[in-house]
Amino acid sequence: MTSHAAPPARLSFASLTPQNVGTIRKLNTVLFPVRYGEKYYQDILHPEVEPFCQLIYYNDIPVGNVCCRFEGRDLYLMTMGVLAPYRSRQIGSKAIENIVEAASSHTKPKIGRIYLHVQVSNEDAKRFYERHGFKEVGIHENYYKKITPRDAWILERRFQNVDT
Repeated sequence: MTSHAAPPARLSFASLTPQNVGTIRKLNTVLFPVRYGEKYYQDILHPEVEPFCQLIYYNDIPVGNVCCRFEGRDLYLMTMGVLAPYRSRQIGSKAIENIVEAASSHTKPKIGRIYLHVQVSNEDAKRFYERHGFKEVGIHENYYKKITPRDAWILERRFQNVDT
């Protein structure tokens, strides 16, 4: 009797389009405790953020997303999430590695840092980002308006060789 090993899982990332932004909307309602307005969904479709806004598939199933925006020479990580049943499979790690790699090689503009907010009650997320080279640089009091706790850690990862 021969045993057949399961094929390795396939992880893939897709650019956002008007055709798949509805999937992002559905994922966000499950992943995040806040609701995003129409401007968020319009902004994540802009061509300049394409390398930084991705839909994440695991074996062709949409399981998460990562979305960033430019703020001058900073890249702000607005959202990143993976559905609970698919966590602990290195999906989030690969997503953040992709963003860091794209940011470090981006030239127009040259990105000085990636930063994000993490709700102070979400220690797992904070540890995740710290494992990926982010450092806490402050607390934004009353960052969240409709959820508690309202405060958020500010985490950042800076890049070398960036003119200021």
